[in-house]
Amino acid sequence: MSAAPTAEPLVRFQGVQKSYDGTHLVVRDLNLDIYPGEFLSLLGPSGSGKTTCLMMLAGFESPTGGDIFLEGRRLNDVPPHHRNLGMVFQNYALFPHMTVERNLDYPLKVRKMPAQERSKRIQDALAMVQMQDFGKRYPAQLSGGQQQRIALARALVFQPKIVLMDEPLGALDKQLREHMQLELKALHRQLGVTFVYVTHDQSEALTMSNRIAVFNQGIIQQVSRADTLYETPCNRFVAGFVGDSNQFPGTVKSTDGETCQVEIAGGQVLHGINVQSLTAGSPCIAAIRPERITPSSDGSAINQFQASTIDEVYLGDHVRLRCQITPSETFFVKMPLVADPGVRAQGRQVRLQVAREHVCIFQP
Repeated sequence: MSAAPTAEPLVRFQGVQKSYDGTHLVVRDLNLDIYPGEFLSLLGPSGSGKTTCLMMLAGFESPTGGDIFLEGRRLNDVPPHHRNLGMVFQNYALFPHMTVERNLDYPLKVRKMPAQERSKRIQDALAMVQMQDFGKRYPAQLSGGQQQRIALARALVFQPKIVLMDEPLGALDKQLREHMQLELKALHRQLGVTFVYVTHDQSEALTMSNRIAVFNQGIIQQVSRADTLYETPCNRFVAGFVGDSNQFPGTVKSTDGETCQVEIAGGQVLHGINVQSLTAGSPCIAAIRPERITPSSDGSAINQFQASTIDEVYLGDHVRLRCQITPSETFFVKMPLVADPGVRAQGRQVRLQVAREHVCIFQP
């Protein structure tokens, strides 16, 4: 499901800044709209500002500058418990001395909800996360995955406008984490509630999100649908952080509208998309996804280059062939297991090709 942006965003960050010491900005001039019903992931490395952004929306941190709006209402001075936002943390943050039912009852009691309605809300929330038989247990009697389901149920039980999640699956093992990703995606589709999800795991963001906002050094680099972000990154950082990317240093030889011709190591030439409108003579980076490079079977193809194989990494469903253009310029080619073993032979000279539309030319 893809949430189509509407004329009115549910949340708007407008020129928001955040500094903890009065000197260094953790978040710089943040402008971001979040739309009703979407699953938006805030993706970036540690220290990029994504969690600070989430904490300012939740009300646990205050902006140093700028404004945050929820349904047109300025939130800057509104305390967290008056924002009607659900929150799920990585460490679950469940009360250990309370049963599951009492953990879910707590936010309803705070809102002074009648007992009969509280009981129904609790059972409905537990059913959403398939934990209706665990209401009498304590958190210590649950596995990590079960505790995370309860934390999610507690965030949903009072029917918030938005559910905020700060790396909620980070403490789970790989298999359970991947299973929970699919469950969260299905739950979002079922409920239609707006999810804002912080993660540093790009595969997690690609799996679940309608849109992804990529952060770096306190600035949003790009906000796009997952497929757009992967196929048409706006700069070198996004290309390198979202998915695997081979990055070949080179120089722009000539330009032609939206495309350009670049010379890479060994004097070889590639044609690609001139993403940042570089001019002839400019240093550049040619970024290519490993799965877009294939052995050449057509000597007349435009984007061909010579390389030699070094070794391969077996990854079960595919192999990553490590190649080099020069001893200092190595890169990877993702190949199916059924690929010609001759091409994969160590030390072999191979001719490779890539379509022009899959070569993105960026500033270094």
